[in-house]
Amino acid sequence: MAAGRVMEPDLELIREVKRVGGDTVKRCYQCATCSVVCNLSPADKPFPRKEMIMAQWGQKDRLMADPDVWLCHQCNDCTTHCPRGARPGDVLAAVRSYIYESFAVPRFMGKALATPKALPILILVPVLILLGSIMLFAPQTETGEYLFMTSEVIDFNLFLPHSSVDALFVFGNILIFILAAIGFYRFWKGLQTATGSKDLSFLGGLWLTIKEIFSHVKFRDCEANRPRATAHMLLFFGFIGAMITTGLVFVFIFVPHYLHLLGLENLRSLFGLPIDLPNPVKILGAVSGIALVVGGGMAIYRRWTNRDEVGANGYTDYLFLYVLFLTGLTGMLSWLTRLTGVPMLAYVNYFIHIVCVFFLLWYMPYSKFAHMIYRTLALVHARQIGRQARA
Repeated sequence: MAAGRVMEPDLELIREVKRVGGDTVKRCYQCATCSVVCNLSPADKPFPRKEMIMAQWGQKDRLMADPDVWLCHQCNDCTTHCPRGARPGDVLAAVRSYIYESFAVPRFMGKALATPKALPILILVPVLILLGSIMLFAPQTETGEYLFMTSEVIDFNLFLPHSSVDALFVFGNILIFILAAIGFYRFWKGLQTATGSKDLSFLGGLWLTIKEIFSHVKFRDCEANRPRATAHMLLFFGFIGAMITTGLVFVFIFVPHYLHLLGLENLRSLFGLPIDLPNPVKILGAVSGIALVVGGGMAIYRRWTNRDEVGANGYTDYLFLYVLFLTGLTGMLSWLTRLTGVPMLAYVNYFIHIVCVFFLLWYMPYSKFAHMIYRTLALVHARQIGRQARA
């Protein structure tokens, strides 16, 4: 006779899953329709049926180490066909949100990013830091006036000096990435408890996963939410392009300084500022900004007009999408408002853009932005143990 197993529900998990978007979890009555219609679910022990019952019963440890939670790409085919309105896609999105929160270091930051009441404080932090940078480092006249308030030339370096922004960017991100790495490592160690022999090395799994991510092939296997693939690709590649642009601008600012120190003045002209059209860096930035705005706009519009098919309507999902969209929009407007010749309009917009950038990056380990790393690690592990779609 098989040995019995004592189930010890984690009530916090159930409450949190319901709070962050999985409030329909208790409607599931295990008909398995969701697993049948999902094109991404493996043939053996398919999801999301088993994840629904794990969430209902509060099986935290099993859910946290389950790579299938991340095989879901929010196609929402399961939700569209669910006869009980249990919305399995939203429940899995809520579980992923709970995972960001649980592995966050420090933990209270994970809770803050999942709580709407904490949003004003979260915004206030980068606002105050950047205002302090303006007050301390913005160039002043002999009479104590800030140059950006008297100059007729719109120069963002007079308003918010590049050196202070870059220092905050570099040192802030180093700290954040160290804290994030702790959570990612704990998550990876938890995945190792999942059953299955490894038939593939980490590097082999990583290479295949990266190809899958860049091709977006899984999104095209969706039925109900197939248009999401286009919006997601625009957001994904737009963000990558924007990050490359930011890195190149960083190089164009600091390299000339060190060339001067080394006496290599003849090379400084290659790194001259400002970077304007038709400079390739400017073109990349413009294209990336347009991709973020268009992709973000498409995703937001579809969520507003087609909630049932799109899914993932939790607070953390919307927050990440809005901030990403605003980052791209204010980035483009920073360029356009500089051309208007109205200094304060350009400076205010630029300030909002930098706040959005720091909000996005400094809170990365605690928001849905972290799914970029969590999902990649889970997909690598899934490939190592052979958890692939039945197709």
